[in-house]
Amino acid sequence: MNLSIQIFLSLVLSVVVGLILGEGAAAPVQMWIAPIGTMFINLIKMMIVPVVFCSLVVGMTSMGDLKKLGRIGIKTLGIYLVTTAVAIVIGFAVAGIIQPGVGITIAANAAAQKVKEAPSIMQVILNMIPANPIASMAKADILPVIIFALFIGAGIISVGGQRAETLIKFFDAFAEVCYKIINMVMKLSPIGVFALLLPVVVTNGPKVLLPLLSVILCMAIGSITQAALVYGGLVATFGKMNPIKFFKGMSEAMAIAFTTCSSAGTLPINMKNTEEKLGVRRDIASFVLPLGATINMDGTALYMGICSIFIANAFNVPLTFDQMIMIVFTGTLASIGTAGVPGAGLIMLAMVLQSVQLPIEGLALVAGVERIMDMFRTCMNITGDAMVAVVVNQSEGKEIVKSNIEIFTDEK
Repeated sequence: MNLSIQIFLSLVLSVVVGLILGEGAAAPVQMWIAPIGTMFINLIKMMIVPVVFCSLVVGMTSMGDLKKLGRIGIKTLGIYLVTTAVAIVIGFAVAGIIQPGVGITIAANAAAQKVKEAPSIMQVILNMIPANPIASMAKADILPVIIFALFIGAGIISVGGQRAETLIKFFDAFAEVCYKIINMVMKLSPIGVFALLLPVVVTNGPKVLLPLLSVILCMAIGSITQAALVYGGLVATFGKMNPIKFFKGMSEAMAIAFTTCSSAGTLPINMKNTEEKLGVRRDIASFVLPLGATINMDGTALYMGICSIFIANAFNVPLTFDQMIMIVFTGTLASIGTAGVPGAGLIMLAMVLQSVQLPIEGLALVAGVERIMDMFRTCMNITGDAMVAVVVNQSEGKEIVKSNIEIFTDEK
């Protein structure tokens, strides 16, 4: 049976079993089943730093040209920012039609959800430069690892010659070993997905979901709209790929992202699918995907648009057009400002609420379904990463043809 089908069946089975068992089985499920899911997550996390580091070094050295690297970087960042802004607008549109939060009664003493303070732009930039790269790797602090890998790749390109070739072969071989290990881990994914999702269903159950069903419905509709119209449209128009092929190739990574709620944790599987099933060149995938796993937050942006309308409705606070524009700008910039920060979704939402003077206590309303919303967010985030990889891969294919023509003309 196809692995994607196995994962889907595992998802369905976990929901059915969870609803049958009910909250009474929460304790034994947490004791015996949840640790299996944690072990599966740990197996994936085990490969994050090696894959990110080796893939970026291999991706850079495969390009062999710092000018080409800069060109790809500008394209990647540009598309990420545009799709993030569009995702917020889609969130507004969907929530504007469904109007989640209307009729909800807020308790007078609703406690504000505690959220870490968002770092300043300078602090983010400072934290990106690792004082000790090995310590950053040990803590799985991805942004500093990416910066260190970029410098190593640039250094290898600058050295050139036989000594550089030796290092290139080493990192390429190491990356291949990582991919083989990922293949082994992926064979366990149906079991891991079941063990991850079952405790969530048993713990929350339908009674927690029903009051906030409108928010979850908005997130589901918004995610489908973002995927079908934005990702499907860009893949077909600029990536020259059938959207059905794209989503079929991404099905495994999307299922893993949906259950693990970790963009970084899904990165190894995302890279595997993007290269093997979508035909993206390794040098492109190795650069675009690790970068996207840290700064591309389309799903979180969609979530911010929906939650802003939801909280405004719940507290009966009118949201003006100017405030919506402010949310788009704040959310787009915050997607980079909170890159690599744990709990980035709530931090970004807190920043947005503060920027337009919406009640910060509204965070407590969505905290109950945060885990479920995170499933949709992460799924959109990693799908957006792959879409950008496909589009950049297609555009760079044209650049390669153009370069070959220029070389041939010069030789003539």
